[in-house]
Amino acid sequence: MPTHVDHDRTVALLATTWSAIVELHRRFDEATYDLPTCCPGWTVRDQLAHLAATERSLTGEPVPDHDVAGVEHVRNDIGVLNERWVQDMRPLPGAEVLEIFRRVTETRLGALRAMSQADFDAPSWTPAGPDETYGRFMRIRHYDGFTHEHDTREAVGAPFRNEPAVIASCLEETATALGYVVGRRAAIPEGNRVRIELTGPVPTTYLLEVTDRARLVDELADDPTVGLRLPTHLFLRLTAGRRDAAPHLGAEIELTGDEELARRLAENLAFTI
Repeated sequence: MPTHVDHDRTVALLATTWSAIVELHRRFDEATYDLPTCCPGWTVRDQLAHLAATERSLTGEPVPDHDVAGVEHVRNDIGVLNERWVQDMRPLPGAEVLEIFRRVTETRLGALRAMSQADFDAPSWTPAGPDETYGRFMRIRHYDGFTHEHDTREAVGAPFRNEPAVIASCLEETATALGYVVGRRAAIPEGNRVRIELTGPVPTTYLLEVTDRARLVDELADDPTVGLRLPTHLFLRLTAGRRDAAPHLGAEIELTGDEELARRLAENLAFTI
C-alpha cells in the first residue's frame, strides 16, 4: 500500500532541517569543509554537495557528466549519480557550496509549499520503490538530510540535534525497514518475537513477530524472545549504517532474551544503500 504523509508537517520538517544545515555550516572554515566523514571518500564539503545535488536534480538541472568509473565506494546507479554531482562541486569553496544549497532549498521549499495534499498523495518513484507517493519521497528526503547532517556533526564534533518532531519523522521512515532488518539482514528465525526499545527524546518501542516473514505488530503473542534497548540517536546511526554496534554492546546497547540472536540483530540494523 502506498504511504500517505501529511503535506504541511513534512514541508515544515524539511524547512527545519535545511535551516539547521545552513546554520551548522555557516561557521565552518575551509579546513573544516575538508574534514573526512564516515561516508567513504566524502568530506564535509562533499556531504553538503550531495544534499544540494538531489534538490538541484529535482528542480530539473541535468546531472554533470563526470567519469566516476573505478571510484571504490560507487556501487550502484544511484551512487554514480551522487558521485558525479559531488565531483562537480568538489573544487568549489565550502562557502560557495553552502550558498548553492541555501538557494536550491529555498527554491524547493517554494515549490513544495505550493503543492497540495493531493499532490503529495500522487504516485511517485522513490528510493524505496516505484509504487509510492510523492509525500513518501519527501519524507525520505527529510530522513536523508537529517542523516547526512549528522554525518557532518559527528565529523566536526557538533552535538546530536534531538528535536522530537524531526526525530519522530526519521523513526517513521526507519520503521518501514524493520521487517527487512529483522527477517533478512539479521535472519532472526521463524517463531521469534522481537522487542526494540528506544530511549531518549522520542521514546519508542517496536514489536515484531517472525512467522513466514518478520512484521511489525501492535502486540506480541507472548513475551519477547529477542530484545534490544538503546538510545534513539544510536539506533538512527546504526540503522543508517553509520556505526558498528560492537563498541556499544553491553554499554549503550542492552541485549535481552536470546543473547546470540539479540547481538546478531544489533550488528545488522543497517538498511540504507
